[in-house]
Amino acid sequence: MRAWTSPDLPRLPGAGDALRLHDTSSGSTKVAARAPDATMYVCGITPYDATHLGHAATYLAFDLVNRYWRDAGLQVTYVQNVTDIDDPLLERADATGVNWLQLAEEQTQLFREDMAWLRILAPEHFVGAVEFIPQIVELIQALEPTGAMYDVDGDRYFDVSADQTFGSVSGMGRAEMVGLSAERGGDPQRPGKRDALDPLLWKAAAEGEPWWQSPLGPGRPGWHVECSAIALSHLGAGFDVQAGGDDLVFPHHEMSASHAHVATGKPPFAQSYVHAGMIGLDGQKMSKSQGNLVLASSLREQGEDPRVVRLALMAGHYRAYREWNQELLDASRQRLRRWERAAAAGHRNGEASVVAHVRARLADDLDTLGVLEVLDRWAEDTLSAAGTGTAQEDVEPGVVVQAVDALLGIDLR
Repeated sequence: MRAWTSPDLPRLPGAGDALRLHDTSSGSTKVAARAPDATMYVCGITPYDATHLGHAATYLAFDLVNRYWRDAGLQVTYVQNVTDIDDPLLERADATGVNWLQLAEEQTQLFREDMAWLRILAPEHFVGAVEFIPQIVELIQALEPTGAMYDVDGDRYFDVSADQTFGSVSGMGRAEMVGLSAERGGDPQRPGKRDALDPLLWKAAAEGEPWWQSPLGPGRPGWHVECSAIALSHLGAGFDVQAGGDDLVFPHHEMSASHAHVATGKPPFAQSYVHAGMIGLDGQKMSKSQGNLVLASSLREQGEDPRVVRLALMAGHYRAYREWNQELLDASRQRLRRWERAAAAGHRNGEASVVAHVRARLADDLDTLGVLEVLDRWAEDTLSAAGTGTAQEDVEPGVVVQAVDALLGIDLR
């Protein structure tokens, strides 16, 4: 599956310290990757509806990770999936009378356009579940000799007790796990399962649904095993960062890790599990199920500046729950204008120190609030030193301007 075209990254002098990120599984902040390589898997969309700002905030957070690593000279391999076959997609296609393949392609293309508009760096591997079904089947088959796979009326399930580390990603108690499983695509009440938490690996073909022939019988893959197979194939066991929104901690990231642990016998699946907080609107999490969405494509169609949207999403820590509102957007627009005036003012004293401080704040678990404070002071000092703060003609971009582009994805020129 093709991704989108990445913007060019300016090369900056020097480099910052190793990037430290909060790991959900250990509850600690630790170095996320060490030179010369960095590997990251970010769970992608289920393409049944347009990209909302909750999605955008998540992909922006890990875009900052990607940019920081590349600035540090690491060779980054970034993988992202598209869950282009799953119950929510089929349900939306049925409700709207649109072929599921057409719906998936339309929404995936809209996602590509939104990501390009927001200047998100494209993954090296952008992989749809449908194109990866043979490899997913291979991983499921690898579970059979372990005794972890079993049959319930033709459907294949994974026995969570086969993974001695199960629960280590989320750290949740059983009651919380069962509740979240019911809310997030699981079927804890299904008769015949060994354990209420056991997730579906392969769903037998059902009337009116798409299916694929396989040694497991005709059917289609479960959600969690899709990401296990794609990540293992492209990154191998023990890659650096498994990432996504914090609503994926359980069951998705817990189950994906367990599948990989048992199939390979090589835990951990990932060295760190890093999660972005949700975006709220009117006091509720922004989500498709709630219907309280601010769509990236709508802002794009309204002519909003994507740099303003990036700044607005950075005006809170990536792990925190954040509210989206017009005041936030207006304040970010004003901030961008100040930075643009400073970039054009021509005063360049002390810029290397500013870049060092930006890198230091990013290295500390993506402290974007600290970054904004550093750059606000830079803009104030620059405009003050320049006198009137008016733009000069043909001013060459300084290293701060290049750093804002390379590290934050915001072009001030």
